[in-house]
Amino acid sequence: MSDIAMGTPLVSRPDAPAAPAPGYWKSVGQRLLTDKTTIAVTLVLLGILFITLGAPLVTHYDPYHGSVLGRLKPIGTPGHWLGTDETGRDLWTRLCYGGRLSLLAAIMPVTISLIVGGFLGILAGYAGGIVGTLIMRTMDVFYAFPSILLAIAICGLLGNGLSNSIIALAVVFIPPMVRVSETVTTQSRNLDFVEAARASGTTTPQIIRYHVLANVLGPILVYATSLISVSIILSAGLSFLGLGVTPPQAEWGLMLNSLRQAIYVQPYVAALPGLMIFATSMCFNLMSDGFRSAMDVRLNK
Repeated sequence: MSDIAMGTPLVSRPDAPAAPAPGYWKSVGQRLLTDKTTIAVTLVLLGILFITLGAPLVTHYDPYHGSVLGRLKPIGTPGHWLGTDETGRDLWTRLCYGGRLSLLAAIMPVTISLIVGGFLGILAGYAGGIVGTLIMRTMDVFYAFPSILLAIAICGLLGNGLSNSIIALAVVFIPPMVRVSETVTTQSRNLDFVEAARASGTTTPQIIRYHVLANVLGPILVYATSLISVSIILSAGLSFLGLGVTPPQAEWGLMLNSLRQAIYVQPYVAALPGLMIFATSMCFNLMSDGFRSAMDVRLNK
C-alpha cells in the first residue's frame, strides 16, 4: 500500500512520526458501513458469539446430561427444538456450548501466528540480508507439507487435546503469516517517508514502530481474519479425527464425528454441527473480503 494511499507524510522527523492520516481510517469505516454484506456477516458473527458466551442465558439444559429414552429426537421435538444427539442430550444446548471451544480453537492459533509470524515477517522484511534469508528459508521448509497433514503430524506427536491442537495449528499458520508480513514490509521499507526518517537519524525501532507498522498492520490483520475461516475448518477436522477436543466436551467437530453414525436415522440433526462450522467459516471469510475491499484505495477511487 503506497504512502499516498495511506495518507502518510513524505517528510518525517524523529519527533513527529508519520502515520496514516485520520481521514484514511475514517474513509475505511465509512466504506465498511455502506457494505451491506460485511455488516450482515458481522451481525451473524456477533449473534454466534452471543449464544456461545451467553449459553446459560439461551438454554437451561445441561450440555452433558442425556437420556437413553430421548436419544436422536427429530428437529421440532417439544422441549428440544433442534432435537437430541446420540445420547439424548439437547442439541441446541450442545451447539451453544460447543461454539465456545470451536471459536477458541480457531481464533487462538491465528492470534499466536499473528504475533509470532508478524514479528518474524516484519523483522525479515525490514532487516533483509542474512537475517531475512535465514527466516524465510526456515519458513519455506514448512511449505513442503500440506497444512492438514502437518497439523495431524504435530497432534499425533503431542497427543490429542485442545491445547495441542492450538499449538499444531499455530505452527501451520506461522509460515504464511511470516510470508505476508515480509512481503508488505519489504514494499514499505523503501518508501520515501521511510528513507527520509532514516536519513534524519531516526532509530530503527522508531522507524518500525511509527512508519513501517502504520502501513503493514492493515494488510496483516486482514490476512489474519481470513485465516480464522480456515482455522475453524482445520480445528474441527482435528476434533473429527479424534486429535483435538476429547469427549464428552462439546465442540462442533467432535459433535459431527459422534453424530455421523446417526446420519441415516436423523440426517438433519446430524448435519447441524457441520452447518454451524460452514456458516461461521463463511462469515469470517466474507468479513475478511469486506475489510480488504474497504482498505484498498485503488478499488474505491
